[in-house]
Amino acid sequence: MSESLPVLGAALSIKSIPAHRDWLLERQRDLEIQDFSRAEVLDGDWRAIACDIKAMLDGHTGRRGIHGPFWGFKIDSHDPLIRRAVTKRLLQGLEVAEFLGATHMVIHSPYTTWDYNNLDSESREGLIERVRATLGDVIARAEQAGCEIVIENIEDKDPKDRVQLAKALGSAKVRVSLDTGHANYAHHSTGAPPVDHYVDAAGDMLAHVHLQDTDGYGDRHWAPGEGNIPWPAVFRALGRLTSKPRLILELRNHDYVRAGAAHLKALGLAE
Repeated sequence: MSESLPVLGAALSIKSIPAHRDWLLERQRDLEIQDFSRAEVLDGDWRAIACDIKAMLDGHTGRRGIHGPFWGFKIDSHDPLIRRAVTKRLLQGLEVAEFLGATHMVIHSPYTTWDYNNLDSESREGLIERVRATLGDVIARAEQAGCEIVIENIEDKDPKDRVQLAKALGSAKVRVSLDTGHANYAHHSTGAPPVDHYVDAAGDMLAHVHLQDTDGYGDRHWAPGEGNIPWPAVFRALGRLTSKPRLILELRNHDYVRAGAAHLKALGLAE
C-alpha cells in the first residue's frame, strides 16, 4: 500500500452506512451523507435521523459532509420569492450540517447548456448577482459554522463558469465540486471538454469530487470501471492539485461502493 495514494470516501445514506461502517473506519474515510437533500426530510424530524446517523458513526473521525437540498429549484432564479425559498432550504441544510459536524455541503451549479450558448448575449453578471442574492445569508451561515459550500457541475459545458462564480462570491468557504459523471455526460452529449479538463479548470478551487462512471449518454452513477471515463487521466489531473479534494464515490447502488474503490485501487490510483 502506498501512503501517497489518495484515500477514497463515499456518499451514503442512513440505510447504507451500516454495511460500510468497517470500510469507513479502517482508513477514517471521508463520508458524505445524502439523506438531507430531500424536502420531506428537512421538513420532518430530521434531528431523529441525524441522531441515528451519529450513533452509527461512533468512532468515525474522517471528514463528514452532506449533499444539500437541490430538488425543484435553481440558485439563480429571477423571482425574488423563489430565491427566498431557496435560501430557506439551503439554510436548513446548513443547520443539519452543523448538527452533524459536517464541514462541506454540496449545492448545484446554476449553469445550463442553454447558458453556454446564450449568456454572452444576456448577462453573465446578472446570473452572478442573482446567485449572490440567493446565497448571501447562506454563505454568512457557512462561514460561522466552518462549513464549505461546494458548487457541483450539473449541465455545465464550460468548466470555468462555476469556478468564476465561486470566486465572485468572495468567500473562502465557497469552493467548487466536480462530478465526474456529469462532466463525462457533458463531454459526450454536449461537446464539453473531457473530465480531466474540468479538474484542470478548477485548479485549487476544487475541494470535492463525486466519483461516478457513465457511458456519456446519461447520469448513470455507475461504479468506476463500468463506463468509459479514463480514470488514469482524471487522477493525473487530481495529482497536480495541492487542494487535496475529498474524493467521494457517489453511486446509484451503494452496494457497489467497494467494487468501485477496488477498481481504482487495482489501477494504482487510490486506496
